[in-house]
Amino acid sequence: MGITSKNNHRVLCIGEAMLELSFSQPDNQINTEIDNQNESATVRYAGDTLNTAIYLQRLSNSDTTVSYCTAVGRDALSTRLVDFIKSENIDVSAIQTADDRTIGLYAISTDATGERSFTYWRNESAAKTLFQQNNTTDFSALEDFDVIYLSAITVAILPATIRKALLDKLSFLRQEKNTLIAFDSNYRPALWESQSIARSTISSFWEITDIALPSIDDEQALFQDSDEQELLSRFKSYGISQGALKRGDIGPLGLSEKASSLDTSSLPEVNVVDTTAAGDSFNAGYLSAILNGATEIGALTAGHQCAARVISCRGAIIPASQW
Repeated sequence: MGITSKNNHRVLCIGEAMLELSFSQPDNQINTEIDNQNESATVRYAGDTLNTAIYLQRLSNSDTTVSYCTAVGRDALSTRLVDFIKSENIDVSAIQTADDRTIGLYAISTDATGERSFTYWRNESAAKTLFQQNNTTDFSALEDFDVIYLSAITVAILPATIRKALLDKLSFLRQEKNTLIAFDSNYRPALWESQSIARSTISSFWEITDIALPSIDDEQALFQDSDEQELLSRFKSYGISQGALKRGDIGPLGLSEKASSLDTSSLPEVNVVDTTAAGDSFNAGYLSAILNGATEIGALTAGHQCAARVISCRGAIIPASQW
């Protein structure tokens, strides 16, 4: 299956949106003699699939509608999160509400090269109740979309029974309604019961994926591929023929039979400030280009350019006023 020519593409991104704290200085520049109260942090909202949704909406033309599906609480932070998503012109009708939960929180720290590390507080995240309403499973929010995008983080935070039900629902939509499934493995070991469960579950989602957006580091960490060729052979066994393998500085590789590779050596050098959302923003650029009918190399270029723009700024999402 592939993107069809039509007047309006409807894209749904599914996942967990969180409160983000981004500190003002890299870790190595913090003066430990200064009272910590003097250090500032910027408060934003973010989350891997939300980052993609926002950048996809910003890059897309008027023929693309982007919606976001998550679960939030009824508290002030949850309300502000939904208002923020609305402010990015993203449809929020698929957002669910959990009465006794709130949104998760994470803090970003970066080193001198812009490489980041995270600290999370997400045990009571409402997103863990996604698709669970009144003790029943409810996937009605997934109907009537051309493309559904999610990540392994989306899947990892759900109970095992809901993961399996979500897999079955997406498989049905793909087969019966020609919905395209876009997936990014985004492997986070701490979110999984075990590596073997993560490997089995993520493999199952790759098998129903039409547009694959893996990162080589995540894939090799989880599947222990000995080299890039073994990784590519594994993806071929899933039946995937569209997407991009993100390979950091050496540039992305297309996953079609032609396997186009983007040569980044001739592109402008990027001033890396913060690598947060590098892969998420690449996904947005790639998907936006594909929706607009771009070639594989055109989509790889669009993804790389969007990521380069994002990692030159601090935080996952560049403020709209600076975009």
